[in-house]
Amino acid sequence: MLARLQQIITLSLLAVASVWLIYFWPSSPILAVGGYVLVILGYSGFLAVEFVALRFVNRADPAPQPSWSELASAWWGETLVAPRVFCWRQPFRSHAFPDQLTPEQAFAGRRGIVFVHGFFCNRAFWAPWLKRLQQTRHAYVAVNLEPVFASIDDYVPTIDEAVRRVSAATGLAPLVICHSMGGLAVRAWLKEAKAEARIFHVVTLGTPHRGTWLARFGHGANGKQMQMASKWQQELDADMPPDRHRLFTCWYSNCDNIVFPTSTATLPGADNRLIAGVAHVQLAFVPEVMSTTLGMLATRTGVELKL
Repeated sequence: MLARLQQIITLSLLAVASVWLIYFWPSSPILAVGGYVLVILGYSGFLAVEFVALRFVNRADPAPQPSWSELASAWWGETLVAPRVFCWRQPFRSHAFPDQLTPEQAFAGRRGIVFVHGFFCNRAFWAPWLKRLQQTRHAYVAVNLEPVFASIDDYVPTIDEAVRRVSAATGLAPLVICHSMGGLAVRAWLKEAKAEARIFHVVTLGTPHRGTWLARFGHGANGKQMQMASKWQQELDADMPPDRHRLFTCWYSNCDNIVFPTSTATLPGADNRLIAGVAHVQLAFVPEVMSTTLGMLATRTGVELKL
């Protein structure tokens, strides 16, 4: 469903921009090109507003404060990576890298991975990770969380099924890798299924573990759940085992333009790792984050293998 929606959005923007360019070119090439660029790159302006907002909202946060140059660098990085994800991979390449599960005997005894994307994303978000894993003997499943604007609790069965499938193919509890809202979906699954023994480790990338200031503008069920101090957020850890958060490694950034204040992407008791100067989507594709996380597959503890 999301792929179709993003196809419509992408193609509509291209059509509007092209019509503008063709219509105004004979009379005013400058106006024609200016309008074309404004339609195609208008999203970058919205990103800039997010970065300015996080700079001011972050002032009381204990995490290291980003400089304006770091924010500018993160804005440019997000401007480049966002169209690759939202205008190409997710709309048109959602099945380019199918789940890697069969033949099952090829993966027995080698730890597998479950990938859980975030809000307004689909499984193609993980394409660079999946491409890298295709050359290995590690099983993986990348889920689609739908309906797009449903309650986060509605995604629990999807995650449960993915964990079951990877475990069946490998005989081992999987590593679970999540971006943004996906980390909250996994925590909701852990709460409902009491499934700590069924996973090896959970890695979250820019997850609003304690909500995000920006969610105050969300209107869907999952958007409201991600608001800071929401009742749903407060109940996530109710009656949890005392060592649950030790299962988590949380990567976060002081230039995350979606999840801020910065420290809301951390969990008490988890292995919280700051990557300075990178934006929200960009964080998922930082080479250090990818290599360190995949290095956990070769360990017994969920701590990356030092090579």
